[in-house]
Amino acid sequence: MNSKLFRISLTAALAGFLFGFDTVVISGANQPIKDIWDTNWFLGDTLFTFHGIFIMSMALWGTVLGSLIGGWPCDRFGRKKTLIWIGILYFVSAMGSALAPEAYSFSLFRFIGGIGVGASSVAAPIYISEISSASNRGRLTAMYQFNIVFGILIAFISNYLIGEFFTTDISWRWMLGIEGLPALIYTLFVIKIPNSPRWLMMKKKGENEALKAIQSLGINEEIAKARIIEIKKAIVNKVGKEKEKLFSGKYKKPIILAFLLAFFNQLSGINFVLYYAPEILERAGLASGESLLSSISIGVINLLFTFVGIALIDRLGRKQLMLIGSLGYILSLAMVGWCFYSTANSYLLLTFILIFIASHAIGQGAVIWVFISEIFPNKIRAYGQSWGTGVHWVFAAIITLITPTFLDSEIGIFKENPWPIFIFFAIMMVLQLLYVLFMMPETKGISLEDLSAKMSNRGKK
Repeated sequence: MNSKLFRISLTAALAGFLFGFDTVVISGANQPIKDIWDTNWFLGDTLFTFHGIFIMSMALWGTVLGSLIGGWPCDRFGRKKTLIWIGILYFVSAMGSALAPEAYSFSLFRFIGGIGVGASSVAAPIYISEISSASNRGRLTAMYQFNIVFGILIAFISNYLIGEFFTTDISWRWMLGIEGLPALIYTLFVIKIPNSPRWLMMKKKGENEALKAIQSLGINEEIAKARIIEIKKAIVNKVGKEKEKLFSGKYKKPIILAFLLAFFNQLSGINFVLYYAPEILERAGLASGESLLSSISIGVINLLFTFVGIALIDRLGRKQLMLIGSLGYILSLAMVGWCFYSTANSYLLLTFILIFIASHAIGQGAVIWVFISEIFPNKIRAYGQSWGTGVHWVFAAIITLITPTFLDSEIGIFKENPWPIFIFFAIMMVLQLLYVLFMMPETKGISLEDLSAKMSNRGKK
């Protein structure tokens, strides 16, 4: 792996840092917004609160939209231009959320940031997978996940420091607004990266442009020309001039694989834990300040075990990491449920939550963006990525939306003790283990073009 390829991949992966920061930073503003704007009231006779829909989950509904439509600008205007606009969306969202005078405009700006998050989960993994080779694609694409968890950690630390040293009624505005600085830096950096050579070839921008793009990655001319031939052959053979459609029936296999992987990612409860970490830890008996500080430990473990996942993803492979993660999920979630049920020591519960986070980081966290970005062919990769990430964010939004129904003291179904929630997640992870054992293929070390043939219903089994 040469230094140019690494730097360019890292630049694109910085979209993940903003993703992680943006999605988790709201946890620090959760309670202050409830207190200041009195948003914790119910919508009619339903069990849904205004706070749950418009404050906590609005960004996720934007994420759903961004992930579902993100394939279109990636395909039409290119991966690079899409990444640039993602940075702009992050910046506008951060500034708007910090300065919002009331709950409705706040929700709008959080929604805009969500669009950026959703689109980045489409564009960045695709871009990185398309500029890398079969031997390093896992590690490079997994840098997107590394940046997500790094952003999560920095958001937890930022919230804690601002909450400790800026104890004013507007400290939550600083928590949200500080994201504008990395968003601006990212946008300026991503302007200088090259276009994806595979996108240039698909859009008939010319072999010379694609060749220059590959060489700008630090790859010599001979290897670059060989890669051009491989890409060109994959584009024109089998399908010829036929227009590719994601739901034509030809790609049933990768569609199902992407759906189930994304579905199980959220039914592990990862966003439930990350979004509501301080509140969950307070319910376990930790004081408010202790819960914020303990949230940082969640970010640290997430980051450390993401390193482990990145180191192993091209060695052990995607499937082996998913097996390890699934077993860790089942054990840790069952024990978290037991700790709540038996009112065990709060620090014992925190230990099992950290094991849960480690299991996610080494398994689903390291694998999901890599696996979905590589199982769809070149011509429909953007739309396939939109499908997989769209499923991911739909379930993330639903879980975040209904959480106040279970946890809020007024009507919370499990307001006294949330142990059944974690047992439910543990059962879902048993199903994920079966998916990994009997359905999930191994994709390590296989070129995108060979994977395209393998995953197609017309290709080899």
